[in-house]
Amino acid sequence: MNLWWTWNYEAEELYEQIDPELWRQSGRNPRILAEMLNISKLKALEKDGDFIQKIDAVYEKFEKYMAEAKNKPQEKIAYFSMEFGLYDNIKTYSGGLGILAGDYLKEASDSNKNIIGVGILYRYGYFQQSISLFGDQIAEYRRQKFSHLPSSRVINSKGELMKISMALPGRSLYAQVWKVNVGRIPLYLLDTDISENSMADRSVTHQLYGGDWENRFKQELLLGVGGIRLLKEIGIEADVYHCNEGHAAFLSLERLRILVQEHGLTFYQALEVVRSSSLFTTHTPVPAGHDSFDEDLLRTYISHYPERLNITWKEFMNLGKYHENDPTEKFSMSVLAVKMSQEVNGVSKIHGRVSREMFKGLFEGYYADELHIGYVTNGVHHPTWTGSHWIELYKKHFGEEYLDHQSEPAFWEKIREVPDKEIWKLRNHYRKDLINYLRERLSDELTRRQENPKVKLKMIDSLDENALTICFARRFATYKRAHLLLNNLERLASILKNKNLPIQIIYSGKAHPADKAGQDLIKRIIEISKSPDFLGKIFFIENYDIELAKKLVRGVDIWLNTPTRPQEASGTSGEKAVMNGVLNLSVLDGWWAEGYRPNAGWALREARTYANQQFQDELDSETIYDLLEEEILPLFYDRNEGLPVKWIAFIKNCIAEVAPHYTMKRMLEDYQHKFYNKLIERSQLVRKDDFHLAREIEAWKSKIRAGWQHLEVKRIAVPDPVRRALGLGDDFVAEIELKLNGIKAVDIGIDVLFGQKEMDTVKNIMLMEEMKMVESAYGTAKFTCKIPMEKIGVYHYAFRLYPRNKWLAHRHDFNLIKWI
Repeated sequence: MNLWWTWNYEAEELYEQIDPELWRQSGRNPRILAEMLNISKLKALEKDGDFIQKIDAVYEKFEKYMAEAKNKPQEKIAYFSMEFGLYDNIKTYSGGLGILAGDYLKEASDSNKNIIGVGILYRYGYFQQSISLFGDQIAEYRRQKFSHLPSSRVINSKGELMKISMALPGRSLYAQVWKVNVGRIPLYLLDTDISENSMADRSVTHQLYGGDWENRFKQELLLGVGGIRLLKEIGIEADVYHCNEGHAAFLSLERLRILVQEHGLTFYQALEVVRSSSLFTTHTPVPAGHDSFDEDLLRTYISHYPERLNITWKEFMNLGKYHENDPTEKFSMSVLAVKMSQEVNGVSKIHGRVSREMFKGLFEGYYADELHIGYVTNGVHHPTWTGSHWIELYKKHFGEEYLDHQSEPAFWEKIREVPDKEIWKLRNHYRKDLINYLRERLSDELTRRQENPKVKLKMIDSLDENALTICFARRFATYKRAHLLLNNLERLASILKNKNLPIQIIYSGKAHPADKAGQDLIKRIIEISKSPDFLGKIFFIENYDIELAKKLVRGVDIWLNTPTRPQEASGTSGEKAVMNGVLNLSVLDGWWAEGYRPNAGWALREARTYANQQFQDELDSETIYDLLEEEILPLFYDRNEGLPVKWIAFIKNCIAEVAPHYTMKRMLEDYQHKFYNKLIERSQLVRKDDFHLAREIEAWKSKIRAGWQHLEVKRIAVPDPVRRALGLGDDFVAEIELKLNGIKAVDIGIDVLFGQKEMDTVKNIMLMEEMKMVESAYGTAKFTCKIPMEKIGVYHYAFRLYPRNKWLAHRHDFNLIKWI
């Protein structure tokens, strides 16, 4: 009943030791395994001294681990996510977003953080994938038996099952509350499939990302509004609310309602409180990943919210719009999340930049590079994804306590001292383990789809535990370019036909049921894999899941990733591979743009060569073929006394120079230092003394708003380029005198910005300096600047006025601008 066992291999081995065959039949589910054991088996285990000794040791380790929970910090982080990927038997995830959220809770447990997870418990979860004889993807939804899950219903203070409710048109929606223990971290999940609801409302939590847009809206309303009501019912008030993607953004509306209705704040005062304690993490630059809803849906389901917040319907709708008062624009959950959050981040350095570009329209008057939107590059939970033999090797050479220091590069440098034989022995072990697993899994799949026996035998027999093994496994969205390796089949065939340098390529992944192009890619790969040139060389494995992912990231030699630039927000599967000595071959996008090191993997450059995507695809394909023939294959098959010494050197470089920077521990520490600490401090400050600071800041903002349009430029003195152009070393001297009309001089700042026009537009700032206030009297203020000219060229400049206050979290916290 605690998922601690899923990342502690001694515990998992304990379950398998009970009965390996029953463990496999149970789907590696301890609760099902327990039901399958008869009394004679239990009595036999009772007399098995080795088993009893092991169970005592594992349980002692677990109890010691859990006892540390009492030392958690007091400050609480509420972490909202539409999906959590914890293990295969609890279907609360679809792909990378969920796996990341699951890893985050596991590391929060290991690091003993006071984080509370909030999500949804789905009756069917995401679809199970199977492939027809003709290569078509078949989506099947299998009902979860909740009694087989590591979850328990939450009981309220009255001893009754805890339920929350929400008003829907003409009825109430009820959801019961479940709890899953992820080590020391509680994960609370909402479930509407209960008798109090109509059949239509019971289905709200049936499928992850299932149903129409109306059902998606109800799911997100449940996650956000219902999640806050859940926490309130339990008695939890968090210091920080972390919105993992925009799906949960409605949580801010419920927080606002509570502050307005129960604490007597105005809407804008409540907004100060909500923003001061909110973090929004966006995960994709792809528009389809940002949900937006028609106004009619909001009118149908939450038309009562503006009245509760004491704002107009138009003001309410503007909370989710880039362009306020635009009747054609839908209500965007991501826009709502940005407007409701003091801090916003992308999930890699490049994605942070892309996110600033994406949301710059919300901060008119500022350039993208100026925005406060930051980044934390994703990581992976090391104990979950790293093979047990690798962990033992790391403990042996790095020290028993290395897991506590896994984000410190100095520990990983010790891999260079490990004998090459040890490294290669593990790589061979996990490749062999993968091939044996694939033979069994592929045999079952091919039999189920009634594949031709000759095709089946050829595929199974051709799997080679000694061949260079390349893997492409991820969601089959078209921008991920699964087809890239197959772009020139004639050349690929010539590479694969070399019997002296054997290669096998493994594909796996699901396409969204509505993504016809992604499904067509899968079908095409399967067609190619059965053609004479590629039969037994290319394989597609159905139903990509956590179990398969673990086998792949530990067993392959090359992890291939080929996204269209710059659409890979981060990616994490390649990071999992790194932990197991697997080398990456990827476009310099997402995490790999930061992670790539020479002689530790291979990279396709970040910058595009062609605007035409087809030409770019052809270039990238040919680059991969060249790398395979000229670098990768020779490196892998050049042996010295049976050892590929140069390849092993790449592995050591990869582990030493890349691995420590992409652990979930490093990622959690980044969130703590970059965002949580400042939000906790800000949140406590804003709430202090009955929200005194929130009221004060809003009163100041209200005064500035009222007077901003009345600011006047009384005098401006700038260089005259007609009379004399400035030369190198000259000073740009300017003076501006303002008539304040009621605004205090200390509440105003002025920037002077320099740039060069491209097509009549200044796209980037080349220099920005803040002007100094030198005089203030009788309702006027004088500002000056003296800037040495250090570059040759024709520059355009402008002056930007903005409000300033020491209590603003950052400039964009109050986005008023006046240009001169």
